[in-house]
Amino acid sequence: MSQTVLLALIAAGGILLLFVGLARTPSSSAADMVQERLQAYGGAGARALTEDEIVLQKPFSERVMRPFIQNLGNRFSRSTPDKARNDLQNRLNLAGRPGNLGPSEFIAVRYVAAVVLFAIGLLLGLLSGNPTFIAVGAAVGGILGFFGPLYWLRTKVEQRRSEIQKSLPDAMDLLTIAVEAGLGFDAAMQRVTDKFRNALSDEFATVLQETRLGRPRLEALDDMGRRTGVEDLHNFVQAVIQSEQMGVGVARILRLQSDEMRRKRRQRAQEKAAQASLKMMLPMVGCIFPTLWIVLLGPAILILLKARG
Repeated sequence: MSQTVLLALIAAGGILLLFVGLARTPSSSAADMVQERLQAYGGAGARALTEDEIVLQKPFSERVMRPFIQNLGNRFSRSTPDKARNDLQNRLNLAGRPGNLGPSEFIAVRYVAAVVLFAIGLLLGLLSGNPTFIAVGAAVGGILGFFGPLYWLRTKVEQRRSEIQKSLPDAMDLLTIAVEAGLGFDAAMQRVTDKFRNALSDEFATVLQETRLGRPRLEALDDMGRRTGVEDLHNFVQAVIQSEQMGVGVARILRLQSDEMRRKRRQRAQEKAAQASLKMMLPMVGCIFPTLWIVLLGPAILILLKARG
């Protein structure tokens, strides 16, 4: 075994052990941390935890990886235009801030992923011993690492929009029933956040938290409609804002919006049902028909070949 291949195997093993260590690092739950702090303050014979012990209770990703990503992101973000950072911030908001990532941290994740996958592709190419595979593996790994997080973010945005779109009619029904029963609009939104656990309830909880902190409710609602990027939710928010400004009863607006949401969801279901036959044509033509022709015409072709022979 050559020295290059041996070094490649050692490096690959080191990277593998690093990821295994990160995956198996025990993370203390919030309940355990609260219990330990209660014991530190009021437990019998308990001593106060030092700052180092409190830090060590956090998982490895919070103690080491996140500060490293934050510092690296701050350096890279200095050379990033403000427009690009704002656009990235908007996309992260549309995705629901996965991992509580900011623009600087996401930029750092892209560079780290590019370096890691570049190294993995390079190692795989070295293992093959082919110079072409070395160059291709390194290039493909770097490209996948740099652009892969963008594709992942785009996927998260679409998933979150779809989740909000699907849960909106049910949330509208509950809002309508709660307001018609005599609850205020804020109390009805709180009822939705207590009933459901999805992206829409998280957005409602954000609006309620902002209003408790002193932000005007209409402004918080308008920001929610723009932040999510869902057309139906934006239309609902605009209808509520107009009803508040014009003095129209909110219950009537909610009833109209609820009926409209139900109608649109039924139309989307009918459209998907109508497209099902067209989507089935490709697998039928590509998979079923060739097999059918082989079964039907195969024996006849064999007979003709034998007759000519």
